[in-house]
Amino acid sequence: MRTDQIFARLDREPEPPKIEIPGMSRTRTVLFGSTLAFYIAIVWAVLITSWLVTLDWKVMLFRPYEQWPELHAFLDYFVVLGQRGPTAVMVAAWLGWRSWRQHTLRPLLALGAALLLLNVTVGAVKLGLGRLGPHYATEIGSAEMFAGGDIFPSGHTANAVVTWGILSYLATTPRARRWLSVLSAVVALGVGATTVYLGTHWLSDVLLGWAAGLLILLSLPWFEPLIGRTEAWVFAVRESWRARRRLGAARPAPAGGRLTPGVFPQRRPSTGEPGVREPVTAGSGGRPAVNRTNAHLTPRPHAVRSERTPVTPAGSRRPPHADRTGTTARPAASPRPVAGG
Repeated sequence: MRTDQIFARLDREPEPPKIEIPGMSRTRTVLFGSTLAFYIAIVWAVLITSWLVTLDWKVMLFRPYEQWPELHAFLDYFVVLGQRGPTAVMVAAWLGWRSWRQHTLRPLLALGAALLLLNVTVGAVKLGLGRLGPHYATEIGSAEMFAGGDIFPSGHTANAVVTWGILSYLATTPRARRWLSVLSAVVALGVGATTVYLGTHWLSDVLLGWAAGLLILLSLPWFEPLIGRTEAWVFAVRESWRARRRLGAARPAPAGGRLTPGVFPQRRPSTGEPGVREPVTAGSGGRPAVNRTNAHLTPRPHAVRSERTPVTPAGSRRPPHADRTGTTARPAASPRPVAGG
């Protein structure tokens, strides 16, 4: 399907109801500040090797995957709901359909902004703290910080909070927002607990991952003006592109191709293909060069019939004779011999 047909079909869709964009309310600001304080407290508790690190080791040495081995096969698939690639594709497909129906790019742009914030913030903290995972721990009771690891905070957990939580953030009705909030919370909590069960993350990694994802969701209203300007720019580019396509389709192309001013096409005698008549240069007959292009525009003095130079018609196929001279006047005929002389 061509792009203009897609746009035409999109324009025929019914107008959606007015979408209310969430603002940074006082309640949201308080939640953001509380979550940020919890985030800082978790990082500090791990840095000073507090009781939280001791709890991490107790859970790891308990080995949950050995206590309930019958859950291992199911949880290996369930934890995929926290992987960035598959979840981003699924949610982007749903939000793309929403954008189609609602005549807006805001759902896709909000998802892109949330994932960008997730990669930047979580990735920076992971690389900066460099904590090793439970399977690579070197000393019992140690926090395993600044050792070249990249598991603190849990990326699976933060991604589950952001990717599924964006659905409730973009919900258009209170009922849908309420149900999607419960669903995204269950998925995010389940993914975080699954990573602890599989032994791929410490418990404190999961706690920090939940806080990191929630901070991104709570801060999205601050980026709504930028999302709106980006959407307006994309639609402006689309309209200018469509206008250029309509202008190009309305302008007819010349039937015989583009012509150079002052050059007239003609048929070649041998092939019948269109050619271009070129200026005639001085030949062996000594005739002056004649510019066929603008000859009809150049004023010339009038000459009597006896002074005119005979010109062979252009395009003649008769080959020149070797005994012809380049004189401008025909040579006098030799006297005919007298018969019988």
